[in-house]
Amino acid sequence: MNYMIDGHNLIGKVASLDLSMADDELRLIELLNHFGQYNRGRMEVYFDGAPTNQAGSQNFGRVKAYFVPQRQTADQAISTRLAKLGKSARNWVVVSSDRSVQAAAHETRAGAMPSEEFAKQIQTRLPAKGGEETATAEKALSEHEVNEWLAIFKQRGNQK
Repeated sequence: MNYMIDGHNLIGKVASLDLSMADDELRLIELLNHFGQYNRGRMEVYFDGAPTNQAGSQNFGRVKAYFVPQRQTADQAISTRLAKLGKSARNWVVVSSDRSVQAAAHETRAGAMPSEEFAKQIQTRLPAKGGEETATAEKALSEHEVNEWLAIFKQRGNQK
């Protein structure tokens, strides 16, 4: 199964994440990489609000992250990507609770899954630690990838 994910929308639905965290995007990517161990398909995650000099895409293990520039939303980027996929969009499931994103998925014959439902699927794949689920029990990113992310977040922190 291939997944196209509205990142910030999903962060708000995952119990262990919060949009106010400085590293919320990195933590979501770690969770998705862990989830990807059980899924042979591709995963793309879209985050909006990236400063112009940090916009673009980057591979993080099994996940390709798109940092959408501030002049566009993740919703728009997902809709554009679906349109470019044409008939092959039907091989993707779009993860978002946003109705306009779900409508774009349906228009292109892609599947649509609410973020709440996908968050539950992710949570079931997390290793248990002391009776609680945690994403840190298993590392999916390489040390190099983590260092790249830390540099990105440090740059973002300095720009705020």
